[in-house]
Amino acid sequence: GFSRILFKVETCRISESESLAPLAWTSQIQKLSRAPGIFLLDQRRRFSTMTEIETNQRDSELFSPPSNVRGMTKLDRTAFKKTVTIPVLKVRKEIVNKLMRSLKRAALQRPGIKRVIEDPEDEESRLVMLDPYKIFTDGSFERAELSILKQLNVSPQIHKYNLELTYENFKSEEILRAVLPEGQDVTSGFSRVGHIAHLNLRDHQLPFKHLIGQVMIDKNPGITSAVNKINNIDNTYRNFQMEVLSGEENMMTKVRENGYTYELDFSKVYWNPRLSTEHSRITELLKSGDVLFDVFAGVGPFAIPVAKKNCTVFANDLNPESHKWLLHNCKLNKVDQKVKVFNLDGKDFLQGPVREELMQQLGPLSKERKHSVHIVMNLPAKAIEFLSVFKLLLDGPPCGIELLPIVHCYSFSKDPNPAKDVQQRAGAVLGISLEACSSVHLVRNVNQDDPPLKRQKTDKVFSEEKTQIASVT
Repeated sequence: GFSRILFKVETCRISESESLAPLAWTSQIQKLSRAPGIFLLDQRRRFSTMTEIETNQRDSELFSPPSNVRGMTKLDRTAFKKTVTIPVLKVRKEIVNKLMRSLKRAALQRPGIKRVIEDPEDEESRLVMLDPYKIFTDGSFERAELSILKQLNVSPQIHKYNLELTYENFKSEEILRAVLPEGQDVTSGFSRVGHIAHLNLRDHQLPFKHLIGQVMIDKNPGITSAVNKINNIDNTYRNFQMEVLSGEENMMTKVRENGYTYELDFSKVYWNPRLSTEHSRITELLKSGDVLFDVFAGVGPFAIPVAKKNCTVFANDLNPESHKWLLHNCKLNKVDQKVKVFNLDGKDFLQGPVREELMQQLGPLSKERKHSVHIVMNLPAKAIEFLSVFKLLLDGPPCGIELLPIVHCYSFSKDPNPAKDVQQRAGAVLGISLEACSSVHLVRNVNQDDPPLKRQKTDKVFSEEKTQIASVT
């Protein structure tokens, strides 16, 4: 709670006429604030006059859950009840709306807590909840706030109110910080995939995993399932095993990205909401009439937006589930007539459909061709290895550089200079130097275990570099 300083009204009471220039009053408060605090509370009343609050004795953890929840592994929402003392203003109910527009800074702002409540002692009045970290006394109001109080004939006298907090009033991060061992990292962020919250918990969080999952569901509207990744991404099908921590076990979900809808089984295909910007960036590079070869297409986040631009798209994925959902999403977004879908190994796709189409593109009429060709290889763990396929891929006489495809090859790098690292590694596979004919674009920074979307850490680890390689075949 708060402490009250008692003093003589005759010597310290501020009058209305002095309220806008309380210089002497401020000095007196500074002296009084050093005096020992005397706390008085009439237990029969919900609120009482609070003439002064000693700021250096305010509870810095006022809005933290009670300490007895520390170590809880099974969520007990009833254990989070707590009573705190909040400063309030007593206001006539007919002026509340007008007053609140001018007290945005001073008013309490907490989830699930009403800022205006009924006065238990006067049905014609209301109590306005104030922020206890900003308002300690009537001298804590800013000049403009005092002015509006005077205009509306509202006394700046501070009262206090015993407010009961429950589980609903605490934020997810506050709950987890109170439950987990002190000093331990708190996971309050996650990747959202439709109705699913995808977490990557650390080892020290695993004893609390079911509680963490339930808190994420409780505190995030629309989330009905929380899952935790329990192994690394499989390099063959780009999916991973996961454990349902809480909520529904239904992994069939729908997501929206850049205006397009994708439906998928999150337990069987790869989907990363962090790549939305990259999908959009590549899409913007292509113009109507261009050709895209998507070697590792997943469920279509590159292929579908590009097809919508009236481009010709060849999309491939080895994972049978990804292939199934790619076909489904092409129909869902009405581009199934513009996308040719394949279910092949990446090298077979490059040496088969890609090679055949490129040979046609580079045929006798190639000099009249006005469109460009792009090849996207978004498999960061292994894509560079697939570049070896481009050596001697095409037959026939050499052609101009402008006719060759632009290859977008993704890779992870932990090197202090990731751009140079991926450029050199790609060049080594191709047997040429790429310094003069390539560019590198940093997509994002990730940790080895890919931390939650809302709480990414770099830790000097650079990952998922996008290398745009031009004229390498």
